[in-house]
Amino acid sequence: MARRRKSDAGAAGLGLLLIGGVIYLIVKYWVGIVLLIITGTLGYLSYKKGFGTKEGKWAVRGATFFALAFLGWLVSDEPAGSVPVNTTAVSQTVTPTQETAKTETVSSASTNAVQSATSAVVATSAPTTAAPTQQSEVVPARIQAKVTEVVDGDTFKVTINGKEETVRMLLIDTPETKHPDKPVQPFGPEASKFTKELLTEKSVELEKDVSERDKYGRLLAYVYVNDQSVQEKLLEKGLARVAVYPPNVKNVDKYRDIQAKAQKAGVGIWAIENYTQEDGFHEEVVKKNGPGPGKSTTTTQVQTQKRKPEPTQQPQIEQTVEQIRNDVFYANCSEARAAGAAPLYRGDPGYRQKLDRDNDGIACE
Repeated sequence: MARRRKSDAGAAGLGLLLIGGVIYLIVKYWVGIVLLIITGTLGYLSYKKGFGTKEGKWAVRGATFFALAFLGWLVSDEPAGSVPVNTTAVSQTVTPTQETAKTETVSSASTNAVQSATSAVVATSAPTTAAPTQQSEVVPARIQAKVTEVVDGDTFKVTINGKEETVRMLLIDTPETKHPDKPVQPFGPEASKFTKELLTEKSVELEKDVSERDKYGRLLAYVYVNDQSVQEKLLEKGLARVAVYPPNVKNVDKYRDIQAKAQKAGVGIWAIENYTQEDGFHEEVVKKNGPGPGKSTTTTQVQTQKRKPEPTQQPQIEQTVEQIRNDVFYANCSEARAAGAAPLYRGDPGYRQKLDRDNDGIACE
């Protein structure tokens, strides 16, 4: 009777084990199937031979061994057929294309490589999700500055964070008023006066191009006051020409269009035929040919041409020359050198006897 109860209990245990194995097989792969088949076969053999027989005892031991192996496999790393939970969380942050690639990687990995494959997916997907979807347009930064002095039509001084800098406007050139080797050129004083009225003691914005400074150490910039381009205003008035010095060419096409309109209208420097050319301004053309048919000269042009005046015009011309000289004032020789005007000869704009210490007619030498 006792032996029969043992047999019934063994059969019941074997039946429960087989039922559990069938359920487990629904979600697991061949490793579990093999272990369960071996365990079940040995269990059935021990039942058939009898638990008390020699063969039955060996079958029970074998069934126990494979049952333990089955349990060990059950609690070990998950097989390659399933994806860890944290991998699912990662998949929510990647694109559909990355999700497909990740699934293919995991499905082809072995049981012991699942975690390393998941780490690879995380490392691959993280930079992609952090990257921007589109590149925004870069807006050139402008530097805030305060104008302290206007040197001439295209040059002025500013303070930036308490430091004084000399600024040379990019892509334009105005006639000279303070060049040490050139006379005051036609429309030079007009350009200088226009820039002074526009910028003196004003706050401006400076926008750089490729090169930051010229060979003289001056800042190179596009200049804006009240969000309006100073270069464009000078070109519109015919007080400047487009002067290209690569690689600073960002606004050259726009400036040339403005210059073409001023040329067509014949305003400012374009009122004198052949005065403004590709290489600069040619005051000798004005001396030789005059302003051109149907066009009048300015007071500056009268001085540049140096024509012999009529007796009745002498006082007026002398007054004009004196006025031009008085418009240029240097407090000291350092200021004259900074403006590029030194040395000053007697009769030059800005010359004063106070600056000529040895009274030899040459100041700031």
